[in-house]
Amino acid sequence: MAAKDTKDISPEHVAIIMDGNGRWATARGRPRLFGHQAGARRVREIVEACPELGVRYLTIFAFSTENWKRTQTEVAGLMALFRRYIEKEAKRLLKHGVRVRFIGDRLRLDAKLVKLMDDLEVLTSHNDLVHLTIALNYGGRDEVARATKRLARDVASGKLSPDDVDEETLPRYLDTCLLPDPDLVIRTSGEARISNFLLWQSAYSEYEFIDTLWPDFTAEIFAQTIGRFGLRERRYGAVAV
Repeated sequence: MAAKDTKDISPEHVAIIMDGNGRWATARGRPRLFGHQAGARRVREIVEACPELGVRYLTIFAFSTENWKRTQTEVAGLMALFRRYIEKEAKRLLKHGVRVRFIGDRLRLDAKLVKLMDDLEVLTSHNDLVHLTIALNYGGRDEVARATKRLARDVASGKLSPDDVDEETLPRYLDTCLLPDPDLVIRTSGEARISNFLLWQSAYSEYEFIDTLWPDFTAEIFAQTIGRFGLRERRYGAVAV
């Protein structure tokens, strides 16, 4: 029997918790922001590897609602890094057919960063080769809470009947309402927890916890991880026949 093509067994949607930037920098005697800069460069390589691997949707966890607890210096540096990333990568993302979306609560982000995010979404809105979603000031519980508020307002205004609310209703109010649920969630750096990332959406996702720190997570390691996904049997609660 002929071997399956990689794209036939690849996850359509991969989500990544990009962990380990700080430890990577510390191990080299450098400040944590040096690691975040290296991690940002790695994002480009992984995004551009997606088409060859059959991955159409890529969601990356860039900054959580809990990350505000870090030092003011690190948070300010990260926000500056996000602005530089958008300004530097916009044309390249457009050229490579990448459509960019941002999820998370934008209210706490500064106006300049939000403007850059909005502009990048509009600039790439006609692209369809890879759908890159960047989770920025994002938390799974926060997302569900915000979605529930919107749903409750629609019920209160009569737009939605309480009797019509079921498990198919809430996803329409989530930040990811235009995206399929992730097939595979990857976390780098050896930590084995999901850290409040895509809690609703990942109910039946496969997980890979990788020891490699994010700045060292190459396209080759990404391809190997995608390959292992093809060996899994996904039953969604059913029994294998």
